[in-house]
Amino acid sequence: MSDKRFFSTHRPWEDWFGMLLGVLIVVSPWFPMQAGREVADADRSIMILNTFVIGMLVFGLAQLEYVALQRWEEVSAIVLGCWLIASPFLFGYSGDTMLQVWHGILGALVVLLGALQLWQDWGRSDQELANHPQ
Repeated sequence: MSDKRFFSTHRPWEDWFGMLLGVLIVVSPWFPMQAGREVADADRSIMILNTFVIGMLVFGLAQLEYVALQRWEEVSAIVLGCWLIASPFLFGYSGDTMLQVWHGILGALVVLLGALQLWQDWGRSDQELANHPQ
């Protein structure tokens, strides 16, 4: 019974975990990469810019959720997580297997966290969301 209550209440650690995911996304282009794969400078700069923007948006949304809880923030996080998962295929760096795996894992964690938070806050009124304790 306590497990259900644990997952049904939006807790501050979830927002802190979202901020951590944002930081990890920003630094993910420098995680260990597959050896022998040369990425052109132009392709790499687009990938780094995309990753930086997604990471900063995930970080910023998690900070907003910590301060003022709104449902649109969680939906936006889900969309950003899906974009991160699709990015290797959209920007052509899917040949870098390690980075594709990292972005898949980090994107899936963002989607799962956003879905959990959305599920937790779905039945709450706007007034209850505004009075959410930090």
